[in-house]
Amino acid sequence: MSPRDLHKPLLDSLSTAIILVDGDLLLRHMNPAAEALLSMSCERNIGEPITYFFHESNETEKQLKLAAVQANHYTKRHAEWQLLSGGHITVDYTVTPFGDHEGLIIEILPIDRLLRISREEMLASSHETTRNLIRGMAHEIKNPLGGIRGAAQLLARELPDSGLQEYTNIIIDEADRLRNLVDRMLGPNQLPQHKQLNIHEALERVATIIHAESNDAVKIVRDYDPSIPDIMGDKELLIQAFLNIVRNAMQALLEAGMIDGVIRLRTRIQRQFTIGRRHHPLVCRVDILDNGPGIPQDMIENIFYPMISGRAEGTGLGLTISQHLIHQHHGLIECQSEPGQTRFTLYLPMEVQHAEV
Repeated sequence: MSPRDLHKPLLDSLSTAIILVDGDLLLRHMNPAAEALLSMSCERNIGEPITYFFHESNETEKQLKLAAVQANHYTKRHAEWQLLSGGHITVDYTVTPFGDHEGLIIEILPIDRLLRISREEMLASSHETTRNLIRGMAHEIKNPLGGIRGAAQLLARELPDSGLQEYTNIIIDEADRLRNLVDRMLGPNQLPQHKQLNIHEALERVATIIHAESNDAVKIVRDYDPSIPDIMGDKELLIQAFLNIVRNAMQALLEAGMIDGVIRLRTRIQRQFTIGRRHHPLVCRVDILDNGPGIPQDMIENIFYPMISGRAEGTGLGLTISQHLIHQHHGLIECQSEPGQTRFTLYLPMEVQHAEV
């Protein structure tokens, strides 16, 4: 083995993705970690321009060539790469010249997982803060509501004119309405009763309800993976979580007046997935997609907070409750939306875990 080739076994043993290119940015070597990250083979692509395998921006090639010519070292953070395979990754990467203008070493650190964990922890913290705030508000609201309702009932008995009871009835009805609203904001407070369940049975219950509510005006498309085994969870709570999301999609399609509105229910197995800081060998992934007008971008970051709704008649509680129910199953909800496609993705661990209130 020549001294020039001694670097290959060393680089191949590293878990960090490393790419070597010459001064013309042609691929000279790529270790297995980089092959896995970019979904490509080094042996088949020796001599190809490195910018053929990913695209960041039109300036990337100029920056790399300048680094090779001037022997500059630089690091870029949170770079968005579009891969030849069509996928997207977010990376930090460092470019280091080597030799006498012989080429560059590109060290790549994928940070998608770190960003996901950070985002999930932020959402979980916000969710817990919101629930604590709601619990405190509920206590402060429900106590005086009970007093107002009781006083209205006593007043109704003492009124000399029964016709005036119309007004006390309004007070009682509005107090009841506010109490029910607060109860909905709190959501179910019971622990999930974990039992084995078929995820497709829960989705079929939701599809049946939506068919009835929409009078078949919305088409439901199933894309199920029949190989998914039974999971552990509370069937009724999961049905409620799915139903809130699918019902929102149905209402968005109907209000947009779409005659070709479609809701797609898709299930898949996801392997080696991290929720929060816990790694799961297998999770059940449920995608709920619709071809409606989409969620406004200025609202997408806040849709899981209570009282946030894009509909005039909406209470903004459905997604908050769904998030809480999935959180009780130690799962995760994500949302991506653009005009013509909105996708809610729910991840549910396959293994049994202790439930949370």
